[in-house]
Parts: sequence; structure tokens; C-alpha cells
Amino acid sequence: MKFLHRFLRSIGFSRLTSTKEIQALVKDVILHADSRNYTTDREKEDTVLVEFCRNFADNMGIAVCGEMDDEDHFIYYYFYPYLRGSGISSMEDISIERHAATESYAGVCDDVKVGVTLIFYLQNMISYIKYRNRDALPVKGTSLTLSALADQGSIMMPIRKSEKQKRKIQRSSITRSQLIEAARRGDEDAIESLTLEDMDTYTAISRKIQQEDVFSLVDTYFMPYGVECDQYSILGEIQECRSVNNRLTGEKIWLMTVECNDLTFDVCINGADLFGEPVVGRRFKGVVWLQGAVNYPGE
Repeated sequence: MKFLHRFLRSIGFSRLTSTKEIQALVKDVILHADSRNYTTDREKEDTVLVEFCRNFADNMGIAVCGEMDDEDHFIYYYFYPYLRGSGISSMEDISIERHAATESYAGVCDDVKVGVTLIFYLQNMISYIKYRNRDALPVKGTSLTLSALADQGSIMMPIRKSEKQKRKIQRSSITRSQLIEAARRGDEDAIESLTLEDMDTYTAISRKIQQEDVFSLVDTYFMPYGVECDQYSILGEIQECRSVNNRLTGEKIWLMTVECNDLTFDVCINGADLFGEPVVGRRFKGVVWLQGAVNYPGE
């Protein structure tokens, strides 16, 4: 617990600097949790895994994970800040893998809309472990709700587009998704069409970038960032935005719904770390830690 989680500041804890303060915060979450989730883990000799969650603003807070020993004493593993997303981000199949060092999990989703494999930190690991204990995996009919915590970001003006251009972009996006899906099935014509399209795009951008700014040519992007697989550099259009305050520290947090490469998810960032004023229609550019909750049927 001696290391401060990098994205704690995203939910309004930018002033935490010492191990003692972190210990006090973790203890507060355990004692005053808004929700407590338990399950046994057959792979660890029926260990009882526990997760305490406390919200410090709307749908955002801290989760503390650990296990209960034979005398009902809590053994601490780790904590992490979270933002609970809203809406459905993807309906594609999802696979789950355990992290090597801790009892935490990463989700993997191949969504053709994005163009890259989505890797995210799994928020509802207790639900996943319950299904695994019942040998009920894989679960059919699931969906994915993504969210992201940003520790730096800026607001950019949108690219002006006419209604005709918007409709053309939408049709092109649908066509490209269909080609990618066909290419995944081994369609050689689709692979060739995508290759030629990428070459044409590269040629056009290479020519225009000599006289224009790159952000006037690139509307949105979603790219892996750094060496950690669940962090991304994004540029997306703001669909909704509002500010909330951390109830414990009083720090201002911006909560935005962002559409990026046809993928929609919620992003939160500390007001002190955001350059510019977020407004619907403008674009958010920043580095985010991607989280996700798998929506299981009946939950």
C-alpha cells in the first residue's frame, strides 16, 4: 500500500501523498462501504474473496479487494479507483484473463468498430468468478460497458462537417466495419479492399499534412499508449458532460460521455488536470486507463 495509484487523482484524490493517508482511506472504504461482494474461489481451496466499494461521487469511487481468513479477519490485497460506466459500449464476445501478480482480471474484446483489440481492467470480477465456479463459462448474451479514468487531457474544437459529410462518414464507417468482419472470416477481396483503402488514406494524409494541422484531418482516434496494455491515447467527440465534486475532498471532477471510433464510453478527469472547457460537440484528447464491466444476463 506504499505506492499511490496513478489514477486516484482522476476521481478527486490528487492531494494524497503519504502511505498513512492511503491506509486511512482504505480503512474508511472498508468500514463505510456502499456495497460488499463475496464469493468463494475453488481454485484457491475455497478462499472467500471480498470486494468493498465506496462511491465518493456519482458512480465513481474506490474498490478494496482481499480475502477473509478462517477467523473472519480481512486480509488486504489491493485497491483501485473506478468509474462505473453507463450504456452499452459493445456486444462483441469477451474473454477474461487473470493478471499474473494479483487476484485481478483483464478483459479482451475484439470490436471491429475500433480497429484494435480492446484490453480493459475488469470491474466486476466477483460476478465472473461466480460463473467460473459454476462451470458456466462462456456465458452467452453478455454485453460490455466501458469507462475510463484520465490523468491528463485537453479540450479541442470539433471539425466542421455538413450534414451531407456526416452521412457520408457514417456510411463509410458501416462499410468499413462490414469489410473488417469479412476479412476476419478470411475474405481475400475484403482484405484487398481494406489494404487499398488504407494506402489511399495514408497518401491523402501525407499530402495534406504539409499544409494542415493533423487534428484538422483526424477526427477521432483510439491507440494503445505506453507499455501497459489497458491504457490508451484517445481523441473523441463529447456527447454529454457535467461536473461533480468528490464528497470527501471537494475536488471538481469532469464526467464526459465520449464517442471515439464509433465506441461510446464514459470518461472522468480531475478538473485540475483538464486544459480547456468541455462542451458537447467539442473533442476530448487524453490518456486513459480503460475499465469495463461485463453485463451478465439477469444481473
